[in-house]
Amino acid sequence: MKLRETISWLMGTLQRSLFPYFEECSGTPLTEKQKQLIQILEIVQVEKSVPKTATHQWMGRKVLEREAIARAFVAKMVYNYPTTRSLITALQETSNVRQICGFAKKSDLPSEATFSRAFQEFAASGLGDRVHHLLVETNLQSELLGHISRDSTAIEGREKPVPKPKKEKAVPRKRGLPARGEIRDSQPESRLARQRTQEAQESLQEIPIVCDVGVKKNAQGYQESWIGYKLHADVNDGGFPVSVVVTSASVHDSQVAIPLMKMTSSKVDYLYDLLDSAYDAQRIENHP
Repeated sequence: MKLRETISWLMGTLQRSLFPYFEECSGTPLTEKQKQLIQILEIVQVEKSVPKTATHQWMGRKVLEREAIARAFVAKMVYNYPTTRSLITALQETSNVRQICGFAKKSDLPSEATFSRAFQEFAASGLGDRVHHLLVETNLQSELLGHISRDSTAIEGREKPVPKPKKEKAVPRKRGLPARGEIRDSQPESRLARQRTQEAQESLQEIPIVCDVGVKKNAQGYQESWIGYKLHADVNDGGFPVSVVVTSASVHDSQVAIPLMKMTSSKVDYLYDLLDSAYDAQRIENHP
């Protein structure tokens, strides 16, 4: 596979050349986590997707600094820092991480407000989606993939769950056949039925994305619950995520299957879908 060959070549190059050179220049050995950060940054190359002209200049900041902030944006996720302030503290205290992101000195670090504005703009402009789309287009679009494995995983959130609106009680239907001339209300169309004729993004707009409570069986067959969200993903045989969707934790896996199929089919060519019993629905099985 093209992606696997690229990663294999890159890992060899980093181990032989970049890591020793970086340690010689900085005078500090790299930790395994710092090596992992370098590898991820070299693969995703987030700075290539940073717009050269921002919607507004952050106190006159230059393009190169916006690229360094974007690399710090990735470092925040790799190290799982909960806040922007904790990221800045790490950049101030760890010279290796600071230089990996592109800030040569402590004085080069922008203020917390500048970081926050930049991160908000990255999120609003879909920077992560652009980076992911570029990776798929560069490494997978020209290949025929064997399998797409589809599943979901829990994402725990820090906020409180949004209470669900109370459902109105359905009016009980009359038994038996309708009388002559009687018109009865038809049953509302199910979400899966609508999704078959909708575009993927149109279907996803109907699916809730707020923080709530989810329940799912674990690998041992026991039910476990969490507060937060759910990540639905289509991955290839090498484990690369081709399409991803984040929903509320309570959304059933089957409700995202058809939009994911449409999203993945528009990006790559593949032969088979691999699904578990959560996707066992006639409309999903019959979807082309």
